[in-house]
Amino acid sequence: MMRRFVSIWFPYLATDWHARKQPALKDVPFVLKTPVHNRAVVTAACPRATALGIHPGTVLADARALHPGLQALDDKPGLAPQLLERIAEWCIRFTPVAATDAPAGILLDATGCAHLWGGEEAYLADIRRRLAARGYTVRAAMADTPGAAWALARYGNTHIAPAGAQKEALRPLPVAALRLDGDTVQRLNKLGLRHVFQLCDLARPALRRRFGDGIGQQLRRALGEEEEGVQPVCPPAPYVERLPCIEPIVTRTGIDMALERLLQALCARLAAEGKGLRAAVFRGYRVDGEEPGISINTGRPTHHVEHVFHLFSLKVDTIEPAMGIELFLLEATVVEDQDPAQQRLWEAAGGLAHPQVAELLDRLAARLGPHTLHRYLPAEHYWPERAFRPARELTESTGTEWKVDRPRPLHLLSPPERIEVTAPVPDYPPMLFRHRGTLHKVVRADGPERIEPEWWIGGGPHRDYYCLEDEVGRRYWVYREGHYTAERTEQWFLHGCFA
Repeated sequence: MMRRFVSIWFPYLATDWHARKQPALKDVPFVLKTPVHNRAVVTAACPRATALGIHPGTVLADARALHPGLQALDDKPGLAPQLLERIAEWCIRFTPVAATDAPAGILLDATGCAHLWGGEEAYLADIRRRLAARGYTVRAAMADTPGAAWALARYGNTHIAPAGAQKEALRPLPVAALRLDGDTVQRLNKLGLRHVFQLCDLARPALRRRFGDGIGQQLRRALGEEEEGVQPVCPPAPYVERLPCIEPIVTRTGIDMALERLLQALCARLAAEGKGLRAAVFRGYRVDGEEPGISINTGRPTHHVEHVFHLFSLKVDTIEPAMGIELFLLEATVVEDQDPAQQRLWEAAGGLAHPQVAELLDRLAARLGPHTLHRYLPAEHYWPERAFRPARELTESTGTEWKVDRPRPLHLLSPPERIEVTAPVPDYPPMLFRHRGTLHKVVRADGPERIEPEWWIGGGPHRDYYCLEDEVGRRYWVYREGHYTAERTEQWFLHGCFA
């Protein structure tokens, strides 16, 4: 596929921005100024001021002599690069690859994009229309190379060079269209070399001997004889799908249709590559410049369209279309391999490994929040508080097995709560105990089970645990701390409750 580039030139970038912020400036001539050697010098002029003969570099006093009512605003250092960066990011709606082209331009790699707008004419017209609606004066052109597009945007009478015809489009343009510095342009003009066709007709070795390789390189780049790289402001993600809209979308139904179409394309690609997504972002680009978006996460790699659509649908209501969404973007931000053989093992397995269970957990996390679901794994410790640990993710596996040779409660109190106990003799289980003001009569008891503290972690008294059941059938896990002595009467604790 022949590559195509669009160059967008903002001849009044900074003043257009000020006019957007202060609409009253649109009707008066004004300039931006900065101090240079104790004099105020014009750094940018609006179209009205330019028509009066005021240009960047003019001393402000001389400019006001031309027009006494001229308004002057302080220039903001670094404003133009910041504006170009933001506008380039905004241009992502037209192509995945948008780059700044200082001092006053944007470069788009439009390869394979124009047909989505119905052709290159409609594509360029939409770019100009939307930027004009945002208050910017622009010239835009399209060609096979960044250099040719740059030249046509600033010096050309036509705004589209047909594929393979950039040389014919460049020939009548001035040599400055090759992105040469001012001194080089003056040198060429003094020698009578004023147009690109004159440089094209010169022998390249002679051109190199006389002027060095700078002019030749710019000419080769503009003609497509030498590759020229583009550094996008947002490097295109490897797994992303885009859907531009002919008319802005303002309804939930339209958003759902766009999401489903993007998911079908993205998941088909993931399935073909044996991969699945673990996280994804769905974003809408509104006509007012806002970019509302939602994100989802999954417990394991998946390319199941219905499942991912359901996860997103739980959050779609948070996307406010306002005046309309003109572009939808779906990106798989985290992708992992998904082996078909492993998929068959998952389908044959039970528990968390089963796909339907994993998808249920994904839906619960999407509805309730990612931090509301917890899973615990066994740890190699005897001390009850350290016998488990939280899993880093719901599907994490471990080589340690849960110990099931001894009864353990489903819920542990942290920290254990002190209880008052009545026991016939010190080493016997309690007959009664009081917890939080409620008296419990013990009808069944089992124990004691002695658990010693782990000496390599820290010392302390041992614990004698008992399993108790009260008169209404509730079961408790209590312990006595250390050896019984007459001085230590408050040494019983409730540590957990059985299901």
